[in-house]
Amino acid sequence: MQKPEVITLCGSTKFKEQFIEVNLKLTMMGIIVLSVGWFGHADEHSLQPTGAQKDLLDELHKRKIDLSDSIFVIDVDGYIGESTRGEIAYAEAKGLPAVYYTKFDFPESLASS
Repeated sequence: MQKPEVITLCGSTKFKEQFIEVNLKLTMMGIIVLSVGWFGHADEHSLQPTGAQKDLLDELHKRKIDLSDSIFVIDVDGYIGESTRGEIAYAEAKGLPAVYYTKFDFPESLASS
């Protein structure tokens, strides 16, 4: 087996279901997927991080991008928030391509997963 591609998922954490869906589908395509550590918008009731913790989470996500061959932007209905725009700019500055959820066609075998 050749070295698998590594992709970091980026997007609003309010799209938790899509993050889980994309993680599974890309994994089933043989891709290593790096994702968020906490779904801030979807799970805000379960944790209230401090400002320092939020900064740490943002920094860790940039390090995940550093480890990646590309990013996969979860842009449900074309929505890209400020944080995600920053992640896209960060990846582009490193020469990494971005793939967009709204423009990506998963293989037919994964379409209904």
